[in-house]
Amino acid sequence: MNINCLIIDDGPYAADLLEIYIQKSTNWAIVAKCYDAVSALMIIKTNPPDLVFLGINTPALNGLEFAELLPRGVKIVFITAYSEHAAESYNYQTIDYLLKPLTLKRFMVTVQKVESNFNRSPDVIPSKISADNKHFYIKSGKTLHKIILEQILYFEGQKEYVNLVTVDGHLLIYRRLKDIEKQFSPPFIRVHNSYIINLNYLKKVSDNQVYLGSTQIPISDKFKESFMNAIGHQII
Repeated sequence: MNINCLIIDDGPYAADLLEIYIQKSTNWAIVAKCYDAVSALMIIKTNPPDLVFLGINTPALNGLEFAELLPRGVKIVFITAYSEHAAESYNYQTIDYLLKPLTLKRFMVTVQKVESNFNRSPDVIPSKISADNKHFYIKSGKTLHKIILEQILYFEGQKEYVNLVTVDGHLLIYRRLKDIEKQFSPPFIRVHNSYIINLNYLKKVSDNQVYLGSTQIPISDKFKESFMNAIGHQII
């Protein structure tokens, strides 16, 4: 598999060892090897990689700060001698978290995770869904799922996935909630960083919570005004 990767780590030994592992164990291309994140910024602009091996404790700009600057679609394998940032690292487009000292055996686990991630096809939703669409199909892996528009209760964002909940069940799809928001128009409306709901199933609103039948979903301050505007003309 052809993957362009960038190595960024303040420890020359770890960076050099990763270079050797990549060259010996994969067909990936190394775009560059840097010992600090700042010098990697120009490389990202001129020759963006598919994957970054990113040290967390890099000088001037640490790995977590650098991750915020990466274009969407660039995946990350974090590298560190400490485990305390493991949970936080998965707030980004993280495939794996490698602890030093690096070993070839553990690196090969990372290779499997990376290649599995890049082999995965994004789930397909039409670019724009309107009320005129009665149904659409989602391709998840090798399976096409027929989704009846009026049967969708809500979408729940889970990092790089969305849990699509219908009256018949749910489907986990490889898509971000902000992309779903762009594709759906009312009666679908965002009420929270993690939720888009179908207003047709709204039963009541109470104490910053919406109820879709027995399901309780929070409304955040960020989306409350747009939500109230959407239902305001129906309030008597």
